[in-house]
Amino acid sequence: MIRFLILFWLFCATSFGEVMLLKEYKDENLSGWVMSQKYDGVRAIWNGKELKSRNGNTINAPENFIKALPDFALDGELWSEVGEFEFITSTVLDEIPDDKAWENIKYMVFDLPRFDGNLYQKMDYLNSFLSSNPSEFISAIKQIEIKDNNHAFAFLDMVVANGGEGIVVRDPNTKYTSGRSSSILKIKKWRDSECEIVAINGGKGRLEGKMGSLECVDIFSKVAFKIGSGFSDEIRTNPPKIGTIITYKFQNLTKNNKPRFPIFLRVKRGE
Repeated sequence: MIRFLILFWLFCATSFGEVMLLKEYKDENLSGWVMSQKYDGVRAIWNGKELKSRNGNTINAPENFIKALPDFALDGELWSEVGEFEFITSTVLDEIPDDKAWENIKYMVFDLPRFDGNLYQKMDYLNSFLSSNPSEFISAIKQIEIKDNNHAFAFLDMVVANGGEGIVVRDPNTKYTSGRSSSILKIKKWRDSECEIVAINGGKGRLEGKMGSLECVDIFSKVAFKIGSGFSDEIRTNPPKIGTIITYKFQNLTKNNKPRFPIFLRVKRGE
């Protein structure tokens, strides 16, 4: 048996606390790191007995899905296809699991939180398990060694061109730690467009008495959606009028052609 299989790893049968989170890429040297596609799904932590969300809530997966999972901890995304974020969330977060819908969900695993080894060893261990215990529900995310930053951005271009959200880059020797790590980063590209404001929603909580969000219609696709971020306090106090055309940015489109994570940029033109 190859050496990585005898590396000591720890398994925690209960919640193992705060999960590892990504930071935004700035201008780091990525040579020698690894990269993979960033899957636009629902973050899920398997602790050996229960499947939990990033916030620690139980994910009610069907029994056959749970039985396919190993007795060691996994971290990854529950995902189906590019552009199906709405389907994924409605399926995964449903209190009563729809067995038929869950047949399309796959657990895209990118880390083994309690394995004492580097990322290559972790993925080898997982792939060895899957070789002996094949499952249509689990997949180890392929990690590609980065030659240089240009290599990483060429990969990003390819992922985005195929409808993906972005990529994740990381130092393969970094151990799994709670909270945000400067050794695991996300890199995304944004698209922009223009939309017309059709309604203004009041804010709640700290935004009471101010604008909370804008109801908009994209002037090109005619798709209606809501923008709730990117506004300064000044704009929230004195929002653009209904009928104003604004420019916004977004990551990609959902299956229903709605902009994913739309963010206000600026006023384009008024009435």
